[in-house]
Amino acid sequence: MEGERMGVFENISIPGHEMVSFFQDKTIGLKSIIAVHNSTLGPTCGGLRIWPYESEEAALKDVLNLSKAMTYKSAMAGLELGGGKGVILLNKNQSKTEELIKSYGRFVDTLGGKYITTTDVGSDVNDLQWISEETKHVVGLPVNQGGSGDTSIMTGLGVYLGMKACANHIWGTDSLSGKTVAFQGFGKVAKQAAIHLVKEGVNIIATDIDDFKLKQASELGAQIVGVSEIYDAKSDIFSPCALGGTINSNTIPRLSAQIIAGGANNQLESDEMCALLSEAGIIYAPDYVINAGGIINASCEIGAEYSELKSREKTERIFDITSNILKISDDQKISTVEACNKIVLEKLSN
Repeated sequence: MEGERMGVFENISIPGHEMVSFFQDKTIGLKSIIAVHNSTLGPTCGGLRIWPYESEEAALKDVLNLSKAMTYKSAMAGLELGGGKGVILLNKNQSKTEELIKSYGRFVDTLGGKYITTTDVGSDVNDLQWISEETKHVVGLPVNQGGSGDTSIMTGLGVYLGMKACANHIWGTDSLSGKTVAFQGFGKVAKQAAIHLVKEGVNIIATDIDDFKLKQASELGAQIVGVSEIYDAKSDIFSPCALGGTINSNTIPRLSAQIIAGGANNQLESDEMCALLSEAGIIYAPDYVINAGGIINASCEIGAEYSELKSREKTERIFDITSNILKISDDQKISTVEACNKIVLEKLSN
């Protein structure tokens, strides 16, 4: 008898995910991946990321990481949703078009509600309107169309509240007046968080590769620094609000901040960074906890008429959720990431 053969499903499966679907529409140049991580708590929901990835492998890695983060994000926020994510791979000189987005919408529809899509990096409300012409499995549409509107408003609020919870934990007060926050990336989420911070008398430092976003930061009174200089800027809170993986063994020693709290997904290069942060005396607010305002907002239009008040009330719970994680971390002498993992795994096993 020949050696044991690997079964077909073992061969094609991606450990830890329920389903990973690949779609190609050669007529318009669409290459897309949708990853469904875990639907234990409900249908999966996550944004569409449109990006010129270096490779198909890089796109796959991103969608797998992001969909898992969405499972954890929804679970920690107490939502009846699982984690999913969609990506569109752009070629170097390719731009998104109405035909491209509508084709993605048809792809989403083939999954029959297993995955509900919304916005992420590279996609916006106009894209969602095109998608909605092809599938009903979309959230985040304008309020005047029965949707929940701009997700960055609640996401920014959650990031701000996460910062305040961390401040209360280490400084004994949730007041941030007089503190300095350094934003790595100043997109819509960072801007919304900064609006709250400026009202509280916080000093803002910002960097971004987009001059328009830097102009918006300047209008809020931010000090502008170079992209590579942000790690060395003297601050109390470092807020990653661009792409992931920027908290690593090279950047951690450069930080003066005592808190890392930002809106970007997958900020840590790996979970091993938790040990380095602990050694440096830096508290890390898990990204998928404090940046959950967007998915909370979108969840409030699933199966019911959207209510901004309900969305805000749920988002404001991020302060208490973050405070609880910090307490568990201290009491059990584990990282904040490990504390979150324990909570999520318990929820998914029930």
